[in-house]
Amino acid sequence: MKEATLHGMPASPEAAAAVVRLRDARHPAIGIILGSGLGGVASLMVDAVVIGYEDIPGMPRTTVQSHAGRLVIGTIADTCCVVLQGRAHFYEGHSMADVTFATRMLGALGVRALVVTNASGGINRGYAAGDVMLIADHIFLPGLAGHHPLRGPNDDTVGERFPAIVDAYTPALRAIARAHATEAGLPWHEGTYAMVSGPSFETSAELRLLEVVGADAVGMSTCPEVVVARHAGIPVLGISLVANLARPDEPEILTHEGVLAGMRAGADHVSALLVRALPEIAAAVGATRDNRGG
Repeated sequence: MKEATLHGMPASPEAAAAVVRLRDARHPAIGIILGSGLGGVASLMVDAVVIGYEDIPGMPRTTVQSHAGRLVIGTIADTCCVVLQGRAHFYEGHSMADVTFATRMLGALGVRALVVTNASGGINRGYAAGDVMLIADHIFLPGLAGHHPLRGPNDDTVGERFPAIVDAYTPALRAIARAHATEAGLPWHEGTYAMVSGPSFETSAELRLLEVVGADAVGMSTCPEVVVARHAGIPVLGISLVANLARPDEPEILTHEGVLAGMRAGADHVSALLVRALPEIAAAVGATRDNRGG
């Protein structure tokens, strides 16, 4: 895919962040990447400024239904956030550099924490469609196969060459989300998310393999963004909304439209959790209430 340029040169995350700052001088405390069916979270924002991805140099376009392709800056529960309505996926033909460009831009904007969300298939037999899974760990299958976002020259100004990804999903942030989900009576679990490259849904044999290796849910995103954020020292909270069941002995003929339909009931659970948890997450990472820029 053709790479966007700025003044004839390949665009950088820093250049993209500079363009965003020209449109809105606020310094968002938290970055939020919204997965399939969760774009409505942006409607929670107050004093929102909307920027289309096409107006941000270097930002890859998303071609997936339900990914609006917009960056929104505003406040949710008095917490200044930058929300990405949609992400670039490896299966769209993007490189891992493209897939993680937005995460690097959020780092350049100075976010203190990253919340990643996605739609997933529930492998764990205790899960139901519409449940929320707080991601405790992941199995990054494309990364293990060599499609890794940190492959190539390392930027030592961002992070070290061989970052440790143990506790990639920051336990302190997960504890905050867990407490609020319990208090609100939301249907939540903690588990391991497995990323496959897609775009085809998994075979029964593949689901059996994932079940054996300990995956609780499976999807086609998220892990590259988390690796890049943790490489940069940004704490991460991962929230996966179980859109459908992915049981090897109970195969379903899935469609993207069917997955989105399965998301609708659970999307309200994710919104409710974010409204409750974001102020405490911001406080935990040392962000101020409004993060107004000068």
